[in-house]
Amino acid sequence: MIAIQKKQKQWWQTNAFWFLATLYSVVAFSGVIAPYHPNTAYTKLAYLPPSPIYWVNPETGWLTTPYVLEREKTFNPKTYEFQVYPKLGKTYPLQFFVNQGESYELFGLIKTNFHLFGVAEPAHLNLLGTDESGRDVFSRLLWGGQVSLTIGFVSLLIAFPLGLLVGGIAGYKGGWLDTVLMRSTEILMSIPHLFILVSLASIMPPALTSVQRFLLVSAFMALLGWTGLARIIRNLILSIKQQEFIEAATAMGASTSRILWRHLLPQTTSFLIVAATLGIPGYILAESGLSFLGLGIQQPDASWGNLLKEAQELSNLIERPWLMTPGLLIFGVVLAYNHLGESLRNRLDPAMRKQ
Repeated sequence: MIAIQKKQKQWWQTNAFWFLATLYSVVAFSGVIAPYHPNTAYTKLAYLPPSPIYWVNPETGWLTTPYVLEREKTFNPKTYEFQVYPKLGKTYPLQFFVNQGESYELFGLIKTNFHLFGVAEPAHLNLLGTDESGRDVFSRLLWGGQVSLTIGFVSLLIAFPLGLLVGGIAGYKGGWLDTVLMRSTEILMSIPHLFILVSLASIMPPALTSVQRFLLVSAFMALLGWTGLARIIRNLILSIKQQEFIEAATAMGASTSRILWRHLLPQTTSFLIVAATLGIPGYILAESGLSFLGLGIQQPDASWGNLLKEAQELSNLIERPWLMTPGLLIFGVVLAYNHLGESLRNRLDPAMRKQ
């Protein structure tokens, strides 16, 4: 029984890594894989369900090249509902390696309108339906992933150096400096972070570009997220600095900065790697929450948080379940990072390797 549970855990941990690797690879090439520009709107096609892809020729009954049909949206005055009907007759085959639609910048450098697949207009290929403005949800989901999946790394680049510096100095120096730094850290930790984030996000100028808003949101979350890391690093340094190699370095006249950066902090590497994998999903959830509240990434720019905002209405949850896809991806990414963090902890922690 224990062996089976161990194999199941290893399976989850291995697949968590490949899930994240695949997702980040797909999101990196969002412009190529997405069939449409994320801001291209077809107002007459709002709230269309996912496009059916047909494989059978209606005349012969044989398998054929996959195709879609043009769809028409009409209003039924009797039921006060919109209904979608496929236009029979002309078919639109699925095309690969096409140049169509609005241009985009691949990696912010190459301007192109190349897409991996698509269909000729007036038909549309909406794998996950459309939103209230007639924009392709699948395309916006991929482009929004660039924001939601990247913001964790950007925040870590700010939070980790701060946490290492404050925790390292407090643990190594001790005394009154340790007291001042740790009490200041605890005061900051005692303030509800959500209220601070909401307050800071609400006072950001509305004229900010999407890049500027992205960087500011990342900085806000990082400036609030380094405190827990600083306390743990301080405790680790307190235990490490009593070891003989630190005493030898001190006796040889090594400076404080050299001892801290060359001898003490490298001993915390295994913990930092695990902390990074567990910290990134926290930043992803924070950004998604802010964008869901309308205080993070703003429309028309896409992030998983503001995409999920449309699904908060009960009618959308019941009639348009495809709008919940961003929430499923957020859940999957957070779960995968937790499994990955547990796997790294088991491999890097000597105490866990013995179990």
